[in-house]
Amino acid sequence: MRTINLSNDRKRDAEVGFESKQLKSRLSYVLKDGTPKKSVRILKGTLSVNEEVLAEKFGGLTHLGEAIINEDPEVDIEMAGKFINTTKKLYINRGNQIAYSVNLIEVVKNPDGTEKSRRDLSKTESNLLGEIPLQWTGKKIPKETAVRKFVFSRKYQIKHVNGLTYDFLYEMAKNLSESNSMMLVGGGKKGTDPIILTGGGTPYRGFLEGRVKDDKYILILHLTNLELRGLE
Repeated sequence: MRTINLSNDRKRDAEVGFESKQLKSRLSYVLKDGTPKKSVRILKGTLSVNEEVLAEKFGGLTHLGEAIINEDPEVDIEMAGKFINTTKKLYINRGNQIAYSVNLIEVVKNPDGTEKSRRDLSKTESNLLGEIPLQWTGKKIPKETAVRKFVFSRKYQIKHVNGLTYDFLYEMAKNLSESNSMMLVGGGKKGTDPIILTGGGTPYRGFLEGRVKDDKYILILHLTNLELRGLE
């Protein structure tokens, strides 16, 4: 379970648990004989039968097309169809050699798709466990308004790790449950910075939702990077 540094309405913070809950489907798929299905990876082809490699070998796409009709060079009989267990991602250069040093470039394009500029890709750091905790901004939004205004693409359950953090999170969930609203949370001293889960990851806007029942609670962090707006 990952950890997140979170503050409450009193500007008191604590490191608490942070995890995604995956709901298991009640449906299961089986084959005709009743055995459960399983996903497998199958090798389609190797670099030696890559289109660019073959085009260079046969002297152009026209000659390659003729060769495909006559002798099927695009199929590696020995390798195609083999099951793959594990894979590793590699970068290659224009000569199809492994690139051991890679500089990532961010390309900015105009609305028509033409290139406007390019620059070195800067990776933002995660702020889940920074010196400054994620801030409880005090800006509440009714649940029925939030679901119509934002597209929530991710959600995580915030969990206590001991008795003190149980009280800490229970009070937050109770506050939100009683007001039937969601609380905007964010990074930085004022809570105006986006939430970044991993280094170089997508920046999100975060909203806390709380529910309580007797001495039980659930506190959910909803993340969004898309706001819905009406036509003007």
